[in-house]
Amino acid sequence: MSDPISAAQAEFRAFRESRLAALAAPDGWLNIVGRYPLENGTLRVGSAPGNDIVLPTGPAEVGTLTQDETGVSYRPAGGGSEQRLALSKYAPPRFTSSHLLLEVTTLNGENALRVRDTTPIEPDHLPKLSTFPFDPSWRITARWERLDAPHAMEIDTSRSIRTAVEATHRAVFERDGQRFELLATHGTPERPQFVFRDATAKGGETYPAARFLFGEGVTDTTIVLDFNRAVNPPCAFTDFAVCPLPPPENVLPIRIEAGELAPPSHPTTR
Repeated sequence: MSDPISAAQAEFRAFRESRLAALAAPDGWLNIVGRYPLENGTLRVGSAPGNDIVLPTGPAEVGTLTQDETGVSYRPAGGGSEQRLALSKYAPPRFTSSHLLLEVTTLNGENALRVRDTTPIEPDHLPKLSTFPFDPSWRITARWERLDAPHAMEIDTSRSIRTAVEATHRAVFERDGQRFELLATHGTPERPQFVFRDATAKGGETYPAARFLFGEGVTDTTIVLDFNRAVNPPCAFTDFAVCPLPPPENVLPIRIEAGELAPPSHPTTR
């Protein structure tokens, strides 16, 4: 019969491997090279100096982006046909040019061009992601409580862009005889996302802004919070990400000695 603790440790190691692979993937957070707010009008995009958006790498001429009151269109360089982009808060439209992956993101109704260089990152240049030692006691089955009414709030972000969110549920758990709550402000009903900060952030042991935790095994009344899988937000790895900060309810006074430690300084050197 297998040891439950050993099985959990093996699952944790597999999670850590997939975590780094996702960060370094073509659409990961380690290869973003620019973020450019869009305005109404037509903007030429490329690495040549004469463009309106001058990229640090890639083709001299990528194409043009046209934004108006009805949306955003992309026309590739070289006489390609214009493409109307289906803007979405959760699934930004993407297009490619040579080794670049480009997408138009939307936040608070404002659009921006985000650019990734998909050239593989050399293994020696990947960040060393350290964690607290695996601790099975930080895998907690919490109560999953629906709020009496949806809780609308404004939260700040790493780029000082305040954004509106709505919480419908909270996770309630006990630790060392104390009761704690976390509001799920992002994610999906099947995978709620908690943005939190705890006392390990005060000295920079963990990333000072926040960590992210995704709930697992959601039922009508329970949710699993595995703090061993608490991760650094994208803004810990790149200045071109816009990350939510925790609402006051999610700033916990205790030390959660589980999950990722603060990462090395960014950006990644290729």
